Amino acid sequence: MMTKDQYIESLRKLNLNLWMFGKKIEDPVDDPVIRPSLNSFAATYELAEDPQYEDLMTATSHLSGKKINRFTHIHQSTDDLIKKVKMQRLLGQKTAACFQRCVGMDAMNAVFSSTFEIDAACGTQYHQNFLNFLRRVQDEDLAVDGAMTDVKGDRSLAPSQQADPDLFLHVVERTPEGVYVTGAKAHQTGFVNSHEVLVMPTISMREGDEDYAIAFAIPTDSKGITLIYGRQSCDTRKLEEYNDIDVGNKMYGGHEVLVIFDHVFVPNDCIFLNGEVKFAGMIVERFAGYHRQSYGGCKVGVGDVLIGATALSVEMAGAAKASHVKDKLIEMVHLNETLYCCGIACSSQGSKTKSGNYIIDLLLANVCKQNVTRFPYDIARLAQDLAGGAMVTLPSEADYRHPELHAYIDKYFKGVASVSTEDRMRVLRLIENMTMGTAAVGYLPESMHGAGSPQAQRIMISRQCNMEMKKELAKKIARID
Repeated sequence: MMTKDQYIESLRKLNLNLWMFGKKIEDPVDDPVIRPSLNSFAATYELAEDPQYEDLMTATSHLSGKKINRFTHIHQSTDDLIKKVKMQRLLGQKTAACFQRCVGMDAMNAVFSSTFEIDAACGTQYHQNFLNFLRRVQDEDLAVDGAMTDVKGDRSLAPSQQADPDLFLHVVERTPEGVYVTGAKAHQTGFVNSHEVLVMPTISMREGDEDYAIAFAIPTDSKGITLIYGRQSCDTRKLEEYNDIDVGNKMYGGHEVLVIFDHVFVPNDCIFLNGEVKFAGMIVERFAGYHRQSYGGCKVGVGDVLIGATALSVEMAGAAKASHVKDKLIEMVHLNETLYCCGIACSSQGSKTKSGNYIIDLLLANVCKQNVTRFPYDIARLAQDLAGGAMVTLPSEADYRHPELHAYIDKYFKGVASVSTEDRMRVLRLIENMTMGTAAVGYLPESMHGAGSPQAQRIMISRQCNMEMKKELAKKIARID
């Protein structure tokens, strides 16, 4: 297993073609805008080194018998599924941000079971290809990004029907050694901080979409890959001279990038699906299920921090004893713990796949994510309600540090006498950051659209709720033949 420092140094060896604010970024590791997201990712390595978190952060490889980082593990039991959610809550509590490594873990578990069943049906060798990849990931403790979301173009048209064929990633050339792919993957969480990318189809496929039914893994700095860093609210605060208070969460953050594949080569032994259209949906459904489970952990941990910051803000304002304040804090806790219940429930009700790894209860995982599209917004609304208008009208830290203005700000933004104005500013900026700033990207929009937008879960809930069984129950009670 890599240490945190070894992981960070390993990223320096990558040669990413990364662009941000119209400029090529030569040193992503030390870039002040990007570094907080790297710190969040690095926490997955750092906590795995800590003996007190060993049970959650590490596992035993079913391939080698060695101790490995849980983020590279293939779930072997419902206990593994539960520990995954607990681990994600822990990391959310430690970073108050998206730590980005979940996507790769969920993708690996989905592709593991899917390739096993594809091989059984088609006589292919995809599962062995994947096992070779997985062994290397576990042995070297590599960071893997999962890439599923295509840009999609005209949503009413299938991939092969688009006016521009590149709007879904697809094979553009086939050779005896492998294939070349072109297209793009959007909203890619953690790509800049990963060694490898595991690419999957984005939707179910049908006849005619064979070139789009492609899954594979390659290094993130492969020739032909271009990365464009996503813009986030308040991101340039990290570049200001006085940025200790104003950024809210200075140490940790997340990122999203647009990943362009321009005639990128994929060797045959790195391919896990290649034209078998009827199995694309299997990979999509399983990955989505695992990732919807994840949100019952990571977003809950981030919610813990936001609830704590809100409780501090009302104490600092002298309002903690008001009955309506207490009630709103209780509501925030209730909503947050309900999300956690869903994450634990879909894990505890998991089952064994044909390949031997465990998958969550897909219905409950979709219920979990459906709640995640709503409850964090209610938690954030209550946080803003209780924080008050000062959260968005605080002067800048530059003004606070100015010799002519400091005394005014220190005096007029004071709360209770026992708390310094600076500490109150820090808490209010943290709430702003988590509900409106850079951290809000990993908490609110990600809660809405990550692992599929709300309607995607509703479709799966409709498919898996077994309505006919429910009708039969009602018929029996009502004595209808």
